[in-house]
Amino acid sequence: MVYQYVVTLKNQNNRYIDILGLLLSIFSVVCFTLELLRSSAVSLDYLIGAVAVLGFIVFNLIQQAKKQKVYYSRALLLAGLVWMKMPYFSWLLFVFVMLALLEYQAKYSIEIGFSDNEIVMNSLFKKRYNWTQFTNIVLKDGLITLDFANNHILQREVEDDEDDDADEDEFNEYCHHQLSKHHSETANGKRQT
Repeated sequence: MVYQYVVTLKNQNNRYIDILGLLLSIFSVVCFTLELLRSSAVSLDYLIGAVAVLGFIVFNLIQQAKKQKVYYSRALLLAGLVWMKMPYFSWLLFVFVMLALLEYQAKYSIEIGFSDNEIVMNSLFKKRYNWTQFTNIVLKDGLITLDFANNHILQREVEDDEDDDADEDEFNEYCHHQLSKHHSETANGKRQT
């Protein structure tokens, strides 16, 4: 489907997801190192796991300092494999693998597509709305406000865009036109029946 406008919402969870990934990775390195020191025979699994996860941590911290996106999924997957070999908490394998698989989806910014027929929110599960389900839609000063007809309001920050405010005005005019058109069609349809 072709959308006349696509608005990308700012993902406010990235920082918390990164902190969780960092803490779980550090926790794993500490546990692998302690198990390596505690075991009588040298286990390469713990040594390789601790060094590799520590390497991912350092790489991600460097990327973060450069203001680049970071992903702890590789570190979590590797740590999960080593947790499988651990004499305790081996069930953490499932937790680490699940968190690693969900990281990309959790960091994905939600996009809202506006077409002449519908409004689609591209999240984990796509949500489709008719224009008649809204009373007002406004984009102003980096915030989008969607007023639903059931008195529910969604207001979120949008991604920074280098475009000027003329696009904001065009978008608001487009939404106002679509809302008026669809509400009058619905009203006319009710009158005829």
